[in-house]
Amino acid sequence: MAHSRSAKKRIRQTERRTIANRSRTSRLRTFLKKVETAIASSDKETARAAFAEVQPELMRGASKGIVHRNMVARKLSRLSKRIKEMAA
Repeated sequence: MAHSRSAKKRIRQTERRTIANRSRTSRLRTFLKKVETAIASSDKETARAAFAEVQPELMRGASKGIVHRNMVARKLSRLSKRIKEMAA
């Protein structure tokens, strides 16, 4: 258990950040799931719309430090490729 004032403060800060980060992570997963379900249902227009929504969310997650920027680039690239490969 923390004894110094600074260690106690770090615990308080960590708790606040954990709550915020958990919320952000959940939001990212929700947006990604929308794209995945649209691709699975082979609805290209819905998939494109969902992809357009997920792009800024993922970039925001990268800027906030929730996910790594390379992971975002990889994820967007793979999703984009899967949407392009769908039948029109």
